[in-house]
Amino acid sequence: MPLDIDVKNPSPETLRVVLAGSLDSQTAPRLDHALDAAYQPECRLLAFDMGSLEFISSAGLRVIFKNVKRIKKSGGRVGVSRMNAGVRKVFEIVQAIPDLDIFASVEEMDEYLATIQRRALDDDWE
Repeated sequence: MPLDIDVKNPSPETLRVVLAGSLDSQTAPRLDHALDAAYQPECRLLAFDMGSLEFISSAGLRVIFKNVKRIKKSGGRVGVSRMNAGVRKVFEIVQAIPDLDIFASVEEMDEYLATIQRRALDDDWE
């Protein structure tokens, strides 16, 4: 599934990113490039709208957290809005176990994350 990326700079201090589709190993480099191109040193707020993001893999998480680290290092803040249940569950799991390496490979972790997202979506529809 493709990823649609809409990056907006309403002001030099604000960067708004709307994501739709799948943020995975195939699409994460495009997001990384788009954020690198749009980022300005004076940016203090990075806002992700994930209302139409249907899937996120470990590659997508790396891009998100790389930019969280960059913004926080300069004293800024990051906001995320409108996550679906599956994507939210992935973020909850990753934050709950930030320093543990419990997967044998990236592929194994991605399969686990995909399963969690499918289950969360199924529960959300019930």
